[in-house]
Amino acid sequence: MTDKFNNFMDGLEMTYSQKNTIASLLVSSLTLVIYLVSMLRMVQTDSFVAENVFRLWVWIIAITIVGIILMTILAHIFSAVVQAIQTQEEPEVDSVEDERDELIDLKGKRAAHALSSLGVFAAMLAFVFTKDGLVLFSLLILAGILAQLAGDVSRLVLYKRGY
Repeated sequence: MTDKFNNFMDGLEMTYSQKNTIASLLVSSLTLVIYLVSMLRMVQTDSFVAENVFRLWVWIIAITIVGIILMTILAHIFSAVVQAIQTQEEPEVDSVEDERDELIDLKGKRAAHALSSLGVFAAMLAFVFTKDGLVLFSLLILAGILAQLAGDVSRLVLYKRGY
């Protein structure tokens, strides 16, 4: 049992950047689910009007900002507690990013930018066919959320590979 616990604890050792990426990924996933469910509900109940969509956008922005801040803090507290239990010493905060972290971040931004560009193209194409600005802006928000997710996933994959 002790070996399984130690293996679990060893798997929790992550860099500062990895913890931030996981926190961002969790919040972005939650934001995507809330956004999609809310939009689906609006479309099904014929309440897809500017007032409701703008209210949803404000909530999405607030959830994202507050959620990322809280999740980042909680991730660092949790990892510090785990490290303190494991080593019986006060944990050190290592917030230094090296060249590898910067390269991984740049590659994540590239993935996010590519998906965001495709989303903007899809939103403009939808606008051409529907002539509805609300659809355009709703698809732009969706593209932004998906781009954030793509960037976070690509960063985690690159960290996992040890890139």
